[in-house]
Formats: sequence, C-alpha cells, structure tokens
Amino acid sequence: MDRQAMEQKARSGAKDVARLAGVSTATVSRVLNNSQAVDPATRQRVLDAATKLRYVPHGAARTLRSHRSKMVGAIVPSFDYALYARTTSALQQRLDERGYALVLAEHHYDLATETRIAGQLIEHGVDAFVLVGLDHEQALFSLLEDYGRPYVLTWGVDTLQRHPSVGFDNRAASGQATRHLLALGHRRIGLLSAPLQGNDRSRARGEGLRAALAEHGLALEERYIAYAPISLPAAEAAAARLLALPDRPTAIVATNDVFAVGAMQACRKAGLRIPEDISITGVDNTDLGATQTPGLTSVATPITEIGRAAADQLVARLEGQPWESFQQYPVDLVVRGSTAPPA
Repeated sequence: MDRQAMEQKARSGAKDVARLAGVSTATVSRVLNNSQAVDPATRQRVLDAATKLRYVPHGAARTLRSHRSKMVGAIVPSFDYALYARTTSALQQRLDERGYALVLAEHHYDLATETRIAGQLIEHGVDAFVLVGLDHEQALFSLLEDYGRPYVLTWGVDTLQRHPSVGFDNRAASGQATRHLLALGHRRIGLLSAPLQGNDRSRARGEGLRAALAEHGLALEERYIAYAPISLPAAEAAAARLLALPDRPTAIVATNDVFAVGAMQACRKAGLRIPEDISITGVDNTDLGATQTPGLTSVATPITEIGRAAADQLVARLEGQPWESFQQYPVDLVVRGSTAPPA
C-alpha cells in the first residue's frame, strides 16, 4: 500500500477497525476514548486491530498503547474567587506527584458554557474532569458518559449518590454559624450571599441558615437578605443596604469570608462597632477573615483536602485502582472576636 493510501486508511478507518475486531463502531469509539464499559478481551482486540490498520482517532495526542493524555481538566465557576484557586492548587500538586497535568478553565456560573468547554477539552484529549458543586446540565453528564471520561464533583456531596463527589455539607456550615449566633441571643439575623443561579453552594448555605432559625421558631425575613457578586466592594455595598434598615439585623451570616469582610468594612464606615453593635460570621475560615480586627468568626471548610482527594480518586479510576465514590469531610466553627451577645 502506498503512502497516500495509508493516510486515507488512517482518516477513515474506524469502520475497518470495527470490522477487523468483530465489534461495532460504537465499541471502537468507547475503547479509543478510554471508556471503562468494555471488557478487557474486547478492548485488546480493538487495540490490536487499530494498531494493525495504523488507525489514530482524530485529534489524538496519545499513543494507542495507553490511550491517555494524562491531562485532567478542572472547570471552576470563577478565577476571581481565591478559594477555588486554593483547591485547584492542591489538585495540581497532587496530580503532578502522580505524573498528570492539570488543564484549568472557568464558566462564570453559566452551566451551558461549562458543557461547551468540557466538549472542547475532550476534543483535545483531556482524560478526566473535576467539577465544582452539584449543579450541572444533564447534557454535561451525558457528554462525559458518552466519551468515557471519569469525573468528580467537588465542594459538595451528592446525597442521592448519583455522581461521584468529594466535599462537605454546605448546609451544615452556615447552620453552625447561625446556631452560634442564636446561642448568643441574636434573633434578627441577616444573610449576605452570592446569587443563587447556578450556585448550589449559595443555596445550601442559605438553607442552612433558615433551618437553624426554624429550630427556634424563627424565619429569615426577605428584607434581611442581600445578594452580591463575590468581591469585597460588592459585598460592602450589599451589607450597607442591610445596615441602613430602620431595625437592622443584630448579626449577619455571610456565606463566605469575602462577604463577611465586606460587611465588616461596611460596619466601620457606618460607625458600627464589631461585635458590640453587630456580630458577623463567615464561612471557609480564610486568612482574609482571621487577620481582621477583630478576627472573624468563621466555619473552617476542607478546601485543600478536597483538591487532593479529587486528584487521588480520578487517578485511581484512570489507572484501574480501587476508589471511593463519595467522600464527605467535616466542617468546624472557629470562634473569634467578631461575635458577641446583642447589645
């Protein structure tokens, strides 16, 4: 066979591989995309046939022997939120130790964009995916399943156990902060949160506050809720709206430390003392909150542990090792000087 004929065979050989291996073209696709849903004997027949016919799938940047690029994709909601950077840093370090590389992308809380990006990364040979949160399009899961790409959800735990996940209970995090304030005697408690669309973490943390209030026969009043993008200026402006109420809340539960510190800035500008005039709590226990004056009471969440565990799970799955589908880490309230009984 001359060179031109061989190149033509390589471009159109999926059916030839299927015929030689005695399988369907769908099975050829699953094998060459590293799906785990093919028995070893069939997989080997397909690989042998592909090698004999010198067939290389379009866009493949890996050898037929391994069919792996050793690249893992992480698609996060935003690069602006520092805690996602801490998780992905831990993820990258652990992947590097195991001989894998990390490809990072963001979807700006747009789940359709997340699905589109995942498809692009698959085209470039990415082997597995780390996703943030529990909210995702069904089309994304169908895409990953069709191409045999392992994935793990992070920053939350799928209680229905539909999807592998590594994370913590976001409801419990805000619930701990709220119960702490209730135990101090607060009853007018406000919520400072990110928008809820495409963000199950924010929804869960709001639900945790409401559940803790309900235990005391209380309800979260709509006027005590303020939403803002995750940034200090936006958080400060949103908190200022709560502080301007005639009967302002005596305490604010912020769904992360960025919001909490923004609220502290708003209190200082309004001439309110923390915690004498108002108490503030956060979630995630970051250095940003711990180094404030007074220090921020916050809920410690397992940010770096999530990254390492996600890397370990995906590598184990890619290499055919035992792996744990669902891993939930505890959260713990760290009490500092930003909370006290109401005046």
